[in-house]
Amino acid sequence: MNAPFPAAPTPAALDAIIAEGVPLVSGWGAQVLAAADGAATVRLPYRADLLRPGNTVSGPAIMGLADVAMWAALLSLTGGRDESVTSTMTVNFLRPAGPNPVIAEARIVKRGRRAIFGEVIIRAEGSDDICTHVTTTWTVIV
Repeated sequence: MNAPFPAAPTPAALDAIIAEGVPLVSGWGAQVLAAADGAATVRLPYRADLLRPGNTVSGPAIMGLADVAMWAALLSLTGGRDESVTSTMTVNFLRPAGPNPVIAEARIVKRGRRAIFGEVIIRAEGSDDICTHVTTTWTVIV
């Protein structure tokens, strides 16, 4: 019989883990809104310094947000223990997010012993239109 997953850390606890592990993204003001059962929602607020020419959120900011959202989803299954690292990330920019806060919704698609596969959908806050679709693989390091 499989052992139950440890309790998911609170969003505030995940914010603290992320601030320590990825100070750059936490410095952007990224905030975990929810995380449980291998899924997480993370918000990146509007910041003028994260815009690119064309007045939209930059690719590096979007990719950082996606990576942190997947990490939060993973941490929700491990009780906040860091057991894996990003090994691949495929990012498809479908439309500009504009000069808006953005929301990343991450979920684990398959969690194996050595590899974890995930998906992240990113939208401008308040929009149903997907602006970025991300698939990612993480390697378990324990």
